[in-house]
Amino acid sequence: MTAGTKEENITEDEAALYDRQIRLWGLDAQKRLRAASVLLIGLRGLGAEVAKNIVLAGIKSLTLLDPTVADEEDAAAQFLIPRSEIGKNRAEASLERTQALNPMVTVTADTSSIEDKDDDFVKSFDVVCATGCGTTTLTRLDRLCREGDVKFYAGDVFGFFGFMFADLGTHEFAKEVKKPKAAQKPVGDEGEGEPSAKKAKVEEEPETYTVKQTMTFPTLEGALGVKFDTSTPEGKKKLRQTPNTFFITKVMLEFVEQQKRSPLTSCLESDSKQLSTLRDKTLESFDIAENKLPQDFTQYCFGQLSPVCAVVGGIIGQEIIKAVSQKDAPHNNFFFYNGTDDGGFVITLGS
Repeated sequence: MTAGTKEENITEDEAALYDRQIRLWGLDAQKRLRAASVLLIGLRGLGAEVAKNIVLAGIKSLTLLDPTVADEEDAAAQFLIPRSEIGKNRAEASLERTQALNPMVTVTADTSSIEDKDDDFVKSFDVVCATGCGTTTLTRLDRLCREGDVKFYAGDVFGFFGFMFADLGTHEFAKEVKKPKAAQKPVGDEGEGEPSAKKAKVEEEPETYTVKQTMTFPTLEGALGVKFDTSTPEGKKKLRQTPNTFFITKVMLEFVEQQKRSPLTSCLESDSKQLSTLRDKTLESFDIAENKLPQDFTQYCFGQLSPVCAVVGGIIGQEIIKAVSQKDAPHNNFFFYNGTDDGGFVITLGS
């Protein structure tokens, strides 16, 4: 049973704390959030933003999982880690400030690697959000989440670029729909005082009703392995609609897969060279023109910039809240952000 079908009663203190949210999306939605357990993998800048957003929303529990130590680059975007904690484990160093955001949420730190966790561990959560992982780890997690009916999110930030992927399997949600306005009869002047043309117009709030809708999501493996058949008009159109950030993401995920880390400014020359090689291979594998993956992208993909982390982390947090609360249509299935032109893009890839 997933968080989408579980509800947990909230206390008077919680009702007071979450009053604004309850007014926004309703008590039932808040109860579903209150029942949700979330596993967050990776506590760099993006992970910090996701943790902040979902803890403030009032989930039941959050497990912070990261086996690595905080470094100097974390000081630029990881606001949950005090500078005095640089050199210590990222998850443990983030625990105190994360808990302080909302004492009503149970927050724990896990210093293990997700690769060392068994299948049942992953399936024990309602939501899994993985950051800083390569394609092998991400596709394994997506498969396990599908098997366990767990909502799965993946994301990362590479300098000016960022992405989010969501796989909710078959997802049901409630959507508010405006009722069509009834046709109004013209009002004559007789017996009405002033002519109707001179009467003040009163804007009325449109009536709405709730409908249940269903959305089906592709797997991560299918989404990353999408093909563009440029011999057909449909394939050409799909390629034109796909932002170049998708291909940049493919390169960056392959880099993480090979190096088990993101590109580092301390390895600028060697990492840039490898990224250029991966770019050429990506262009060849998709058989696409070079302008879809600019050569100079390597200048903009180092580090985790705090504004980019805030944008992408805000989207991931928002999407987790929507999915768990079952309110409104979720993004299906990619969100890409390009900080060089301040552009965000939602697109469905895969089938």
